[in-house]
Amino acid sequence: MKMRLGAPALELKGLKRALSQQKTRLYIIRRCVAMLITWHD
Repeated sequence: MKMRLGAPALELKGLKRALSQQKTRLYIIRRCVAMLITWHD
């Protein structure tokens, strides 16, 4: 992978986006699990 000017910033941007997507997914899964647990009661 060749390093060009501005490449690290672009990589960081993509990493941040991926991280936020992962956070959202985790949040949704947690909400679903919580709903299932409360529904069982």
